[in-house]
Amino acid sequence: MKQSARAVRADGEATRARILDAAGELFAAAGFAEITSKAIAAKAEVDLASINYHSGSRNGLYQAVLIEAHRRLVDIADLQRLVQSALPARDRLKELIDCLVPRAAGDPADWHLAVLAAEVLAPSSHIQALLRSEVPTKASLVMEILAEITGIPAEDPALLQCLISVLAPCLLLQLGRRGIPGPVQAILRMPHKKVVEHLHRFAIAGLEAMGDDYRLRRPGRRKK
Repeated sequence: MKQSARAVRADGEATRARILDAAGELFAAAGFAEITSKAIAAKAEVDLASINYHSGSRNGLYQAVLIEAHRRLVDIADLQRLVQSALPARDRLKELIDCLVPRAAGDPADWHLAVLAAEVLAPSSHIQALLRSEVPTKASLVMEILAEITGIPAEDPALLQCLISVLAPCLLLQLGRRGIPGPVQAILRMPHKKVVEHLHRFAIAGLEAMGDDYRLRRPGRRKK
């Protein structure tokens, strides 16, 4: 009996997910340059043809892993729900920071953090896959929250500066998950809630200051 189209599609999706997990774990442990398609196929328990079918090449697979890693960090659908929620903008920002700040006792299976951190520390040409597919939409959604807090319109370059200032500390902590020595490790050992509270309070203070500055310099405002 032939499988239905839905069953075939489900099998294909399950195989692709297994390949992504296997590749993600191996890339996280040893890096892209050290891992062969053969090793990924063995770990995923598939043949090489399956990898080529789902990703086209080893490069294509790595790009798919980067995109999946970014999705696991922040999913577009989840971010859209957060932006559209009835919570005050400040509370929505706090929820976002809570999502982005890693926990010291992270699950070793969370390979996505290690893969993203490695790519940020030593960017390859493959990072363009993220910059084209995931980053623009997610950045615009976060900027909607920041625009509500600051009153700065999306087209103003100052709002992009706000975005970078809010996300940079979270990114630094993500990099710390790779065991880089220094003060970041001490912060990662602090209670997660305490770190989130601090980053949120610091971000809000900065955003309010940027909002005040925008209102002082906006076109049409009379100078005293």
